[in-house]
Amino acid sequence: MPRYNGGFIGTDGLDAPDAPTIDSVTAGNAQVSVAFTAGTAGTTATTGFVAQVSTDGTDYSAGSATGTSSPIVVTSLTNGTAATAKVWAINAHGTSEPSSASSSFTPVAPRGLFAGGRTTGSASSAVNVIEFITVSSAGNATDFGDLTVTRFELFKGSAGSSTRGLFMGGENASGTKQNVVDYVTIASTGNATDFGNLSSGRNYGGSASSDTRALGAGGSDSLNIDYFTIASTGNFTDFGDLTAPSKTVGVSGLASNTRAVFGSDGDGGSNVMSYVTIASAGDASDFGDLLSSIQKIGSGSNTTRGIWTGGIPGNVIQYITIASTGNATDFGDLSSSSEDNTAVTDATKMAISLASVSSSRVDTIDQITIASTGNATDFGNLTVAKQSTGGASSVHGGLG
Repeated sequence: MPRYNGGFIGTDGLDAPDAPTIDSVTAGNAQVSVAFTAGTAGTTATTGFVAQVSTDGTDYSAGSATGTSSPIVVTSLTNGTAATAKVWAINAHGTSEPSSASSSFTPVAPRGLFAGGRTTGSASSAVNVIEFITVSSAGNATDFGDLTVTRFELFKGSAGSSTRGLFMGGENASGTKQNVVDYVTIASTGNATDFGNLSSGRNYGGSASSDTRALGAGGSDSLNIDYFTIASTGNFTDFGDLTAPSKTVGVSGLASNTRAVFGSDGDGGSNVMSYVTIASAGDASDFGDLLSSIQKIGSGSNTTRGIWTGGIPGNVIQYITIASTGNATDFGDLSSSSEDNTAVTDATKMAISLASVSSSRVDTIDQITIASTGNATDFGNLTVAKQSTGGASSVHGGLG
């Protein structure tokens, strides 16, 4: 029953709703999403809710937003500052008591993660290190934690939600192809946790995702597309198949929030791009052609534009408009030719780990502005020179 403990000045306060209960808080870039369950209504219907944020646990004035249902997103918060939230319910007669305070959360600027790789041309030099950058600001990478399995040649692209990043496949230090899928919570640091398995052990596949579903495509001469529900854990579900070529040993993926596009290098190089609708299942369709046949290309996107970077041969950057189909267009050049590079993004910028240049591993990270065209500029450096890493970011095209 309602506690009838609210009310505006001049009313009897007998008909306000009960306080809501906060279920979860999910921090993002200068924001938090507050999920809650409404309390019992008063004698008139609840008309809205207000969520407010505090950085000291007492003064809930650090941010506020209203809504008619759960969740409510509070924006314009300070990245890096811990906070809590409360929610109030409102009806025609008044405002409820507040909910209990949420658990602590910390908004963070968009992060990009580089995972695994190898430091020489040998499989035995494989590493398990995950490192991260803040994509919006140039600088060197910082240690994040470790993968569950040491491996290189992970799937290329960004798979994950705004809170969780996934790393798929690869080879271990003995050269055995892996079906492992790991996940991390991007806003924190720490070691990865096992998520589930791909349909087979594969390296050099492509990954892409919306905010709910992650895809792992191709790799190791496979045309299989597997999918996973990001918020849960578990093994793959079959989605469909990539288009030809019949061998796909260097696939890379990118996405909008509705469509995933894969560029596959085939057996010795290909210019093929294919696409799928992420929310459905089925075989891929032809998208158009890359500028030339190429191997081990990198990729990333915002919600509208997909970017392909480097590969064998070349330093070329090229782009597509994801919502349409058609051939790629020249964007500019990387700072040097780079095979097997890995890209991470936020809404406006892409950071590209150049990986292997002229058969030598490098620690160079380039950057571009996605909406423009032009040559890449220096961003910073990885903690160690390596190639064949996997990438993930808390903001990418699939999260639009």
